[in-house]
Parts: sequence; C-alpha cells; structure tokens
Amino acid sequence: MKINHSFPIFINTNSKILILGSFPSVKSRELDFYYMHKQNRFYKILSNLFNEDFYNVDINKKKELLNKFNIALYDVIESCEIENSNDETIKNVEPSNIKEYIKDTNIKHIFINGNKAKELFIKYNKDLLDITSFLPSSSARNARYNLDKLVEEYKIIKEYLK
Repeated sequence: MKINHSFPIFINTNSKILILGSFPSVKSRELDFYYMHKQNRFYKILSNLFNEDFYNVDINKKKELLNKFNIALYDVIESCEIENSNDETIKNVEPSNIKEYIKDTNIKHIFINGNKAKELFIKYNKDLLDITSFLPSSSARNARYNLDKLVEEYKIIKEYLK
C-alpha cells in the first residue's frame, strides 16, 4: 500500500539549507515531524554542531532551533510503498518536487541524509546536483559511523549557514 508524506516541508523565509532524508519513519509519521525515532542521531548531531539541545526537547523547541539556525527539512520521497521504516523496502516512488519547494526561497545548498535519499535524489533531481552535498545517514542502522564521526561529516553544513 502506498503511503503519502503526511506532514509539510519545514521551511521559512530565512532558511539557507535544506536537509533531505528519504521518507519519514513510522515514528516520525506518528508524531508529524522529522527524525523522531529516538535512536536516530540527527538531533544529537545538531546538538553537537550548534551547542544547543535539539535532542531532549519537544517538537516546538526543535522547530524553534531549526529556525534559529536557518535549517529547512523535508524528504526526497512524496509517496511510496515501504515496510515499517526500512529504506531497503521502498518501491513505487513518487518523488518530491524539490525544485518547486525551494523556488523563491533563500535555500543556497541541499544536503542529503543517507544512501537511499542520495540514490533517489540523483535519479529525480539531476538539475540540482551542483548545489547538493551528500552526508552519511544519521540512522542508528548506519553502524559504520559513530556519533563523533557523523558530527565530523556534518560540520560542512555550518559553512553554508554563515
């Protein structure tokens, strides 16, 4: 059964970067916001980068902090078939219209979180590759990267927020 992305892009007029995942996890779909599975290290990475607690706070505080640092969030996939939260099972993809979402915004760079998002972004957004960088997945399933290594890789986003 095809599942639609159930919550909107998180962006505002001051957003300078857009971070795209593949598709929201079951937990994120339940809570209507990005990277909400407790074992996903996304907010721990941001906490380390910005010396602010993105992790132990509610969704409204997460949004406030993302806005403070001019970070927009969305996903490469608008709808798909997926088993639980497993990217490896994704099929029948309808891609998000990223170009439309960033039109008339201050987005200067796009970052892709994880390999499935990378694969699909390249497939559907070749015209945006010149403003795109690829990052390792913040998912706990990405055992090759511990938190320190992820923080090191994600430091690049700060260069685009100056």
